[in-house]
Amino acid sequence: MTGRVALVTGAGRGIGRAIAQRLSGAGCRVALVARDRDQLEETAERCAGPTTVIPADVTDPDAAERVHAGIERSWGPVEILVANAGAGHSAKLERTTDADWQRMLDLNLTAPFRFVRRAVPAMREAGWGRIVVIASTAARIGEPYIAAYTASKHGVLGLVRSAAAELARTGVTVNAVCPGYVDTPMTGQTVENIVATSGRSPGDARAALERKQPIGRLITPDEVADAVWFCVGSGAVTGQAINVDGGAVQ
Repeated sequence: MTGRVALVTGAGRGIGRAIAQRLSGAGCRVALVARDRDQLEETAERCAGPTTVIPADVTDPDAAERVHAGIERSWGPVEILVANAGAGHSAKLERTTDADWQRMLDLNLTAPFRFVRRAVPAMREAGWGRIVVIASTAARIGEPYIAAYTASKHGVLGLVRSAAAELARTGVTVNAVCPGYVDTPMTGQTVENIVATSGRSPGDARAALERKQPIGRLITPDEVADAVWFCVGSGAVTGQAINVDGGAVQ
């Protein structure tokens, strides 16, 4: 992988930072994308090799074109795309507004679609490419109070499967990694929401999330990065949804 050009969205913290570090440590040149420049700079400092920091809001309709074009000018086409940027939302169905619904679709489904669409032509022409979308166990099952989030993640898994089928003979693989509850700021926000709505203590709320996974703990960002690296390294694995959830979904 030495010298391969990789792009990681949502690279400012959490899972995205761990993925960027893994790719960089393997010799890739890594473009780091997120909204917060300071967080991206911190990720860059932790990477072992060349990086470029590109602040961008991936929900901007022009973001995919602008980000890819900038990388191409400096390094050439993106060869490894990890679409990691995402967010969650929790509310009862009747309290989920149109704005909540649209925000989940824009960030978790439409943005990955645009980045995948922009990356594919160069990968197809080169006869090699790796696309990994960070989905969720919510792409596999439904749970209460996360209808908008679940719908967006089910949708992105459909995108992955269709793209994988279309690109199967081109040397380009497309996979999804589906984490459970990971020890990240996003899960911290989930804990805060549970505390606010249930009156539980933060410790009890966190323990409830840990119990959702048979291994009895949260997943680490590095464990998600392991699964991404597996997808990047294999040319025979495509169209898959790889669960990293401690055995919760079988």
